[in-house]
Amino acid sequence: MAKVYFAFGIHNHQPIGNFNFVFEDAYQKSYLPFLEKLEAHPKIRIAQHYSGILFDWILANHPDYIQRLAQLTTSGQVEMMTGAHFEPILMTIPDRDKIGQILKLTQTVKKHTRYDAKGLWLAERVWEPHLPKVLREAHVEYTIVDDSHFKYAGLKEDQLAGYYVTEEQGATINVFPISEKLRYTIPFQNPEATLDYLREIAERGDDQVAIFADDGEKFGVWPGTYDHVFTNNWLEHFFSAVEQAGDWVEMIHFSEVLRRIAPKGRVYLPAASYREMMEWALPFRATRELEDFENKLKESDLFDRYGIYVRGGFWRNFLAKYPESNRMHKKMLYVSRKIEQNKEKLSRDLQIDALDHLWAGQCNCSYWHGVFGGLYLTHLRYAIYKNLIQAENILDKTVEKKNITTSVFDLTGNGKQDIIVESPILNLYIDPAIGGNIFELDYKPGAVNLIDTMTRREEAYHRKLLKEHQNNHADGVASIHDLIISKEENLQQYLKYDWYDRNALIDHFLAPNTSIRKFADSQYHEIGDFIHHPYEFDIKSDSVGANIILSRDGFIRMKQEQVPVRISKKLTIYQEKSLVQIEYRIRNISAEKLDLHFGVEWNTGLLAGHNGDRFYRSPDVEIEDNYLDSFGELPELYRLSLIDLWQNLKITFAYHQPTTIWRFPIETISLSEAGFERVYQNSVVLSHWKFALNDGEEKRISFSYEIEAAQ
Repeated sequence: MAKVYFAFGIHNHQPIGNFNFVFEDAYQKSYLPFLEKLEAHPKIRIAQHYSGILFDWILANHPDYIQRLAQLTTSGQVEMMTGAHFEPILMTIPDRDKIGQILKLTQTVKKHTRYDAKGLWLAERVWEPHLPKVLREAHVEYTIVDDSHFKYAGLKEDQLAGYYVTEEQGATINVFPISEKLRYTIPFQNPEATLDYLREIAERGDDQVAIFADDGEKFGVWPGTYDHVFTNNWLEHFFSAVEQAGDWVEMIHFSEVLRRIAPKGRVYLPAASYREMMEWALPFRATRELEDFENKLKESDLFDRYGIYVRGGFWRNFLAKYPESNRMHKKMLYVSRKIEQNKEKLSRDLQIDALDHLWAGQCNCSYWHGVFGGLYLTHLRYAIYKNLIQAENILDKTVEKKNITTSVFDLTGNGKQDIIVESPILNLYIDPAIGGNIFELDYKPGAVNLIDTMTRREEAYHRKLLKEHQNNHADGVASIHDLIISKEENLQQYLKYDWYDRNALIDHFLAPNTSIRKFADSQYHEIGDFIHHPYEFDIKSDSVGANIILSRDGFIRMKQEQVPVRISKKLTIYQEKSLVQIEYRIRNISAEKLDLHFGVEWNTGLLAGHNGDRFYRSPDVEIEDNYLDSFGELPELYRLSLIDLWQNLKITFAYHQPTTIWRFPIETISLSEAGFERVYQNSVVLSHWKFALNDGEEKRISFSYEIEAAQ
């Protein structure tokens, strides 16, 4: 039998902000036992990639592991791969950060394993055609992507047992195609299934290279895999089977392939990722249509032949699909620009610290969502914002920022101007084009964005949850093909969808029959046209602080007529205080008397809704159920605080006139590899008032928002 070369790669990663116990669990269930099996089989030669986040954690918590890894690189059994240190999607960050992150991980790996890595693990295999040039500038010689990338370029299965050269502006890079077939046989099928496929490749002729590279977590961390891979000895059997086939299977490092085997040719790959990622990036209706079409192809026995020509979107679509992702991304780009503009003012140590925080804030996992991806996970978004604000804090201290600055530019990249207010204590990001709301409010001493919130949106997979409910309701039994795993029962009752983004300073005019339940479920009648429409603005600053005046002449719908109403809201941000004063003026500019129910919505994200160290408190009333995920009405209040003892924060709304407050949580239903789950995102405080206005009459409403230490 002809010989086949077998290049085998493992990618290990944990996101920034993940819990320490998750790191430890993955270490004990996957990283450590895999290394132990590798040490017991010296003929098995593989490439290993560890994101810098995970590498640093292992170095700090299990340094002996890194020493053992270094021994394997010295013996030639392991080839180390580099990557961007904090595992960003490369094309989403500036080139200077791409190169800086790659060099950082390359240097870290070389320092601790003595291996000069030349291959790069591309996060989520998200490829765009401009990458070869910047990868070469970071001293990378090869990378690995899915074979689907090559098939999208027109290549066929029998052309993919090797590597290709691609280029950008004459800068070349070698690209290996990962076999989808091997990704599904390893470790989920009997080892013989992999050997059968290797035999097929061997029969194609000389210099054929079978390529596998995938997540290390599928060896022990993914549900059910620890028992399969280690308790039931799948990995032992697999390594033994490959060793026994040594007369016709030669394990080879990717770097060795470059030295010993010629490339199969030149290729230009389109922008792509793995198939599922491209489906997830589509809007939910398009995802459903794509799934339906793929099912029709399968029913007609056409999918295997033509399925490769059926594609989803590409990664950047997440920034359009989720405003939360886009705002986080544009914040990151803004911080990156500020560091670049001020780097000469930073000492070398401070520059390294600022860049490390910025780069940590570029970790990809919080910027997207599918079965994987952590956009819906509050602790991962929290870590992104925390690092970005910490980078800003370093800049503030360096440039001795003592004054409030205001700037107006298109931060979010939607073609419209945003207002950015920055003091030594607070950052406020205001969108005049969409209701004049606040979409980011950073408390710099705590390095926290208090409006890190998530809007409830329909996801393509929600129909699976509804189908399960309908099937169970119909006959009490779901077929095995329709079986859906849920972490709690009756999750379908929480499928509520918002028609506006859950930010802060949102102006509502409510219909007379509006109840708290209807409002919380977004099933109420909004009679004003202020939420999605633009406000005019004016900015005034003095030695005390800055005033932002937002105003709009809009309409409310009464008795099938549009009646004109004017709103003016002034925000005062102080130079030396963690306090925002808000003053509303609501004027009837019609010729008739108006009975109004007006409310101001404020969303606050404090990570946990039902923890004893996070709760509501008011000196005006005893709140019996005071958890942040509680639901109810609080009448005639002058003060309401949200307390977070974990972060030592107290956020207080103080009203100049009594108000009725509705409070309730925003909870999303998302899907992960472990099943459907309900996730607390943030708490809503709606302060609202009922009043009448005669022709030309004006109502003034004033309150303040203050952040201070909880203890």
